[in-house]
Amino acid sequence: MGFTMMYVTLLIFIPLSMIFLNTATMGWESFWAVVTEPRVVASYKLSIGAAFAAASVNAVFGLLLAWVLVRYDFPGKRIIDGLIDLPFALPTAVAGIALTTLYASTGWVGQYLDIFGIRVAFTPLGVVVALTFIGLPFVVRMVQPVLEGIEKEVEEASASLGASRIHTFFKVIFPVVIPALLSGFALAFARALGEYGSVVFISGNMPMRTEITPLLIMTKLEQFDYVGATAIAAVMLVFSFVMLLIINAIQWWSQRRYV
Repeated sequence: MGFTMMYVTLLIFIPLSMIFLNTATMGWESFWAVVTEPRVVASYKLSIGAAFAAASVNAVFGLLLAWVLVRYDFPGKRIIDGLIDLPFALPTAVAGIALTTLYASTGWVGQYLDIFGIRVAFTPLGVVVALTFIGLPFVVRMVQPVLEGIEKEVEEASASLGASRIHTFFKVIFPVVIPALLSGFALAFARALGEYGSVVFISGNMPMRTEITPLLIMTKLEQFDYVGATAIAAVMLVFSFVMLLIINAIQWWSQRRYV
């Protein structure tokens, strides 16, 4: 216990507490003026909204992908299963450059989307795409072991009692998967909220439009505005804590309700 507390204190508590200590040197009026600037508020909306949208997309398609990998055998299954972890190993800057090249107006995918008037690179949609890319493994790897632990006999028993496949999924399988799915959603959301490398290239970094909060913090640090940077970081940190508490409460409720 002592070693654990020392490790957590040195690596988590002390670094995070420095954010609030630096912010405390500001007066309340100065703090409020910094964190409510129109440019900062716009970055909050984009970062939080894009992170939530990306985590929601990953929750749906991550569950579908995990289901396919667990329930079906097909050629190349091991390769696809290995590629799921690629965002973990790939440097985020490399991912950002690759996505920008792919979805730009002259890219392999972007040139066809541009015909229909759909622009991805240098738009908020591009931010969502980048955050979806880096967050997918969290959902798949959380849900996959749970699906593997569900015996097929449970589905067969449900079918023998006259339940349809859809009814079996939502009444028998989905309640068991909910806690793991929420955990994957929380991890994907938390990762996306603070993502920088994969977004900075594809977003275009236009103030009030495609500028994310981590980039704004870096901009203030480059301008030696350390107090302003820590003030914005403190707001994002508090929001992350609140969201994690809410999601953990939902997980606890779902475990009490369904498990």
